[in-house]
Amino acid sequence: MKTHTKAHLKVIPLGGLEQIGMNMTAFEYRDTIIVVDCGLAFPEDDMLGIDMCIPDITYLVENKEKVKGFFITHGHEDHIGAIPYVIREVNAPIYATKLTMGIIDHKLEEKGILEKTRRKVVKYGQTIQTGPFKVEFIKTNHSIQDAAALAIFTPVGVIMHTGDFKVDYTPVYGDTIDLQRIAEIGKHGVLGLMCDSTNAEKPGFTPSESTVGELFNDIFAENRDHRIIIATFASNVDRVQQIINTAYRYGRKVAVEGRSMVTIIDIAQKLGYIRFPEKTLISADDLNKYPDSRTVIITTGSQGESMAALSRMANGTHKKISIKPDDTIIFSSRAIPGNEKDVSNVIDELYRKGANVIFRDIHVSGHACQEEIKLIYSLVKPKYSIPVHGEYKHLKAQERIARALGYDTEHIKILSSGDVLEFNEKGQAKVTGHVHTGTVMVDGLGVGDVGNIVLRDRQHLAEDGIIIVVMAMDSASGTIAAGPDIVSRGFVYVKDSEDLMEDAKEIVSDKLVDLEDQKVRDWSRIKTEVKNVLSDYVWKKTQRNPMILPVIQEV
Repeated sequence: MKTHTKAHLKVIPLGGLEQIGMNMTAFEYRDTIIVVDCGLAFPEDDMLGIDMCIPDITYLVENKEKVKGFFITHGHEDHIGAIPYVIREVNAPIYATKLTMGIIDHKLEEKGILEKTRRKVVKYGQTIQTGPFKVEFIKTNHSIQDAAALAIFTPVGVIMHTGDFKVDYTPVYGDTIDLQRIAEIGKHGVLGLMCDSTNAEKPGFTPSESTVGELFNDIFAENRDHRIIIATFASNVDRVQQIINTAYRYGRKVAVEGRSMVTIIDIAQKLGYIRFPEKTLISADDLNKYPDSRTVIITTGSQGESMAALSRMANGTHKKISIKPDDTIIFSSRAIPGNEKDVSNVIDELYRKGANVIFRDIHVSGHACQEEIKLIYSLVKPKYSIPVHGEYKHLKAQERIARALGYDTEHIKILSSGDVLEFNEKGQAKVTGHVHTGTVMVDGLGVGDVGNIVLRDRQHLAEDGIIIVVMAMDSASGTIAAGPDIVSRGFVYVKDSEDLMEDAKEIVSDKLVDLEDQKVRDWSRIKTEVKNVLSDYVWKKTQRNPMILPVIQEV
C-alpha cells in the first residue's frame, strides 16, 4: 500500500540573522515558497568601493518555479533595497502597503523594470492567499509609516512575523499598533513568533515618536535668531512631519536637501503621508530670499556619509548651502554602529565653521525595547520563540526575555542565515538542514562580479600601491627591444625616491639580460622572474610589498 509522506513547513532565513540588514526569509510548503522582505546591507569598512550588499539568492533561483510572492513589512532599505536586483532573477508578485509600495515603485522605475513587475498594494486586515499560505497584514508602529506585521497562516499552524516594530500609543500619523488583532490571532494559537530583536538588550519601553516634537519645539524657541539645519533619515517620514509642523509654528520656511530626502518626501507627499502647510516648502535656491531666522533646512547626512548633503556643507563643497557662524545644526538620529567616526568628523568640521551642533537625545528608536517585546509575547503566546533581525548578541538578548517568560531551550530557536527550521504536521520544530547563503556585493552596475579575491587586490593596492614594469620584446629574436620602464602609483613619491627607482630598473634589466642569455622566451616565466626579483629588492629596501604588474609588448 502506497503511503503519502506528510508535508512539513520550512522556514529558511536567507539573510538578516547575526547581522543588521539583508533581511529576507523564505517560507516553503510542498511546491510553494513565499518570501518575507528583500533587504540590503551597507558595506563594511574593508569592502573597498562596494556600494551595497544583497543576499545570495541561489536557493530561490534554484526553486524559482516555486516562488509565488514577496511580502514586504515596511519601506526601509534593509527590507526592500535588494528588490530591484532579486526581481530580475526571481520575478514574483510583490505585496506591500501603500507607502512601502510607493518607495519600491520608485526603485523599480529607476532600474527600468517597473512595468515588468507585478505589484499589489495591501491594506491592513487584508489577507492574501498564495497556494497553501494565507498572509494577513497587521498595523504596527515603526520609524517609517505603513509598517506591518505579518500573520502567516500555513497548513501546520500560524507564524507571526513582527517586522521592525515598536508600540507607540501616541503616533505622529495614523493609528497605534493593532494589539487587538495580534491578541485575537494569539488566542487561536500561534506556532512560532519571529520577533524583532534590534533593541532586545534595552530595558523598558521605547519612547513615542511624538516626544521628539516637544524637543524640536524647545530648540526652535531657544534659536529664534539662527538658521536651523536638521539632519535625519530620509525614511523617517514622521520625524520630517514634526520638523515641518514646528517650522510652521515658528513662521519658518522649509527647504529639503539631499537626493534620498527629496525622493522620499516627494513620494510621501504624493501619497498623503506628509503635509506641508501652504507656502511653507521652498527650494534651496530660494533660501537667500529669506532671513536666516526664518528658514529651516532638512537634509541627509546624519551618518556622516561623505557624499551626503550635510557632509558637503561641512567641508565647503555644497553648491547651494554654506555653513555660517551661529547656524544651529541638529543631528536627529543615532549613529549606526561603525559610523561613529564619520559622524564625529562632520561634527568637528561644523564646529570649526562656528556652528552650534546639537547631537544628543533628539531621536527615539523605531524598535521595541524589552517590555514591548514581552507584551507581544504575552498577547501572541507562541509555542516557539524565533528571534530575528539583529546580530547574535541581540538574538541572545531576546532569548533571555523568552526564558524569563517561561520558554525552555527546546522552544527557543536561534537560527543562522541558511538554517532550515522545519515544522512537522504535529507542530514540532527542529533544524533539519542548511541551504547556501552569503553576501553578493554590488559595485556600480556590477552585481556579484566583485568577490573576495578582487577585494583582497583592492586592499593590497590601498595598503601598498602598485609598480608596473613595461618592456617591449622583439617577436623575431625574443630579445628586449625597449625598456624596462617602471611606473608606480601609491607606493613611493617618485621624485623623492629616484635612486630607489633607478636601482629597481637596473635590477630588472640585469634579470632580463640573464634570461636572454638562457634563451628564455616564455612570457609567463619572464613575468614571474621579473616579479620575484623586483619584489625581493623592494621588500629589502622599504619593507613594503606593493602589487607588481609586469607588462610585455610585442614589437
